Amino acid sequence: MKRFLGDAAWPMTVLVLVLLLWHGATVAFKIPAYVLPDPLRVIEAGMDRHESLAKAVRISAVAAVGGFLLSVVAGVATALLLAQSPLIRRCFVPYTILLQTVPIVAIAPLILMWFGSGLRSVILVVMIICLFPIIANTTQGLTSVDRNLLDLFRMSNASRMQILLKLRLPHALPSFFTGLRISSGLSVIGAFSGEWFASSNTVGEGGLGYSIIYASSQLQTDYLFALVLACAALGTCFFLTVVGCEWFFLHHWHESALKSEEE
Repeated sequence: MKRFLGDAAWPMTVLVLVLLLWHGATVAFKIPAYVLPDPLRVIEAGMDRHESLAKAVRISAVAAVGGFLLSVVAGVATALLLAQSPLIRRCFVPYTILLQTVPIVAIAPLILMWFGSGLRSVILVVMIICLFPIIANTTQGLTSVDRNLLDLFRMSNASRMQILLKLRLPHALPSFFTGLRISSGLSVIGAFSGEWFASSNTVGEGGLGYSIIYASSQLQTDYLFALVLACAALGTCFFLTVVGCEWFFLHHWHESALKSEEE
């Protein structure tokens, strides 16, 4: 507990300093509230509209979690396929790279045309954005097993399935969680991007992305800042959840987790 409080003290100190500088700048330079609101006004706007803010967070969280989980299932399945042979990787890896390089703004209109507006399309956008890091990192973990260990398993007459379950999958876990950490942040970005194109157009029925667009069009800058901070908080919660799962599965045996505990 002491270590946790000590680790949290430094970032909290930085946060307090940033808020004080923010407040001091708005007062000293008399910046209009519609350009840069005071932190207190941002907090007040969030509290005054806490119901609509909480609803927007809930809608975006559902889209982000749904797309993230789908990307995990699809990414692991694809990585298992790619890890079967170099020939399969040569055939399909270029298409996974293509999936990452095509801008989401280019395919979002197609998704909207095929699946219509609403939560389903937003979840699909999130899945597409989150998919590549999971495929790339999990495939790397599955295919980078020490050759000596593979030879040892083969000398013991281990089957292909035994090698996969007892050697490749445990070895790939650190790389898999690296992909999850990257995608956990991208999931909120994906939800925000998806809501720009495919969310509900009814006022009060959209997530954080749609709410930010609406607040910006109405020059509600204080509420806009509250929404942006809610996005950051949601992404941080996702990231910390993945980090907690990584610690749970790795801290007993993997060197990276053991070293972090020793430090």
